[in-house]
Amino acid sequence: MDQIIPYCGPAPETLLTAWNLAPLPLALSAAPLVAMALLRGGRRRAACAASAALFLAYVSPLCALTVALFAARGLHHLVVVLAAAPALALAWPLRLPMTRIGGFVALSVFLWLWHLPAAYTLAWNSPTIYWLMQAGLLGAAWLFWSDVLHADRSAERVASIGLVFGLMGQMGLIAAILTFSPRILYSEHLGLTAGYGLDALADQQLAGLVMWGPGLIPLALLGGLLLRQSWREVALP
Repeated sequence: MDQIIPYCGPAPETLLTAWNLAPLPLALSAAPLVAMALLRGGRRRAACAASAALFLAYVSPLCALTVALFAARGLHHLVVVLAAAPALALAWPLRLPMTRIGGFVALSVFLWLWHLPAAYTLAWNSPTIYWLMQAGLLGAAWLFWSDVLHADRSAERVASIGLVFGLMGQMGLIAAILTFSPRILYSEHLGLTAGYGLDALADQQLAGLVMWGPGLIPLALLGGLLLRQSWREVALP
């Protein structure tokens, strides 16, 4: 039986040549730049940031590294959820009915879905499912950040604080599962991590630490800033 090569695979022997130059990721990363001509001021900068984040996630060697290391997969998801999606939300906020709760629920679903071993295997085995899950994660995060970053009233900002800390709680729980699980949850990486000085379980634990550090710290800072802003508005006469 032929070995399945996942999207972005095979695992790279050297990162210097592991660029993903397929049409879809190139088009995805270029899309904000193409639309940038329609934007002005701060939105232009947000569009450039979105394009850079999408390029890092899907074109740079980080994409290939996700095949070797689950920790890189975790970092990849953080780039999508905490960099590309907020930048897209600043450039093009999504205004849909029920977005406040809908974005949070959708992001929660795709966040957990990506960490379910069975769903992870499906995305590993099928490029179509991989891109459907990537689109779901990016779209849900885009919807989520559109509400959080564009709250106009004090009550909306208070709700946004709850959403940010709700996301933090879920990410912290997933990080704890990855860090303290006594067994390997994602067998796809068996035999692929040794080239980077890790066994598969240590790689999985590193993924949890990545989610705790680079994942939770920015959310905590943002939640604190939103809380401070809301407090100032309440304190003002």
